[in-house]
Amino acid sequence: MMFSQQQLSALIDHLRMLTTGLTPPMTETIIHEYGKNPYLILISCLLSLRARDVVTIHICRELFAHAQTPEELCALSPEALERLIYKSGFYKNKARTLQAVSALLITHHNSTVPHTEEELLALPGVGQKTANLVRGLAFDIPAICVDTHVHRLSNQWGIVHTRTADETEKALKKVLPLQYWIEWNRLLVMIGQNKTKLRSGSGHHGSKFILSLL
Repeated sequence: MMFSQQQLSALIDHLRMLTTGLTPPMTETIIHEYGKNPYLILISCLLSLRARDVVTIHICRELFAHAQTPEELCALSPEALERLIYKSGFYKNKARTLQAVSALLITHHNSTVPHTEEELLALPGVGQKTANLVRGLAFDIPAICVDTHVHRLSNQWGIVHTRTADETEKALKKVLPLQYWIEWNRLLVMIGQNKTKLRSGSGHHGSKFILSLL
């Protein structure tokens, strides 16, 4: 199925309607509670890897009560940092990554998070998904963050036909209007994380197509 620009705009409107009142993605909650702080957004993204948002948000709050700058995080002993994030999966590896990233930001970036894709990808533990999420949400730079929900649903709805996240990002850039690049992840994450709830409450006029594919 090929989507016209008009159909994609209508789809976005339906997704906005479907997601009204749902719990927002974790990064959005971080921004609401701490402001648009690129460092905290980056750290929360790294903590969320291979972990559920509902768990990670509490870990972030615990960590940010003790450290909100690269200097403060580096000042924590490895043991203290591990204790703060131990409920996160792979917490020992993540603790090492967080301190390595923070140290590099101090020595190479004047304690600030860079905004270019190249510089973000050079940071320890930062892949394309994290780089795009940080660029979009911390710096308002159009970028499509492709996680499992974005990859699965974009293919399931026939918007793209791809096998990998990298292929999905490239394909979406060709068909999705620029003004939707950042929002696409937000909407599809909420759809993916709440598919059971949405199926059971499928009285949304005009969205039967979307609900039938969840």
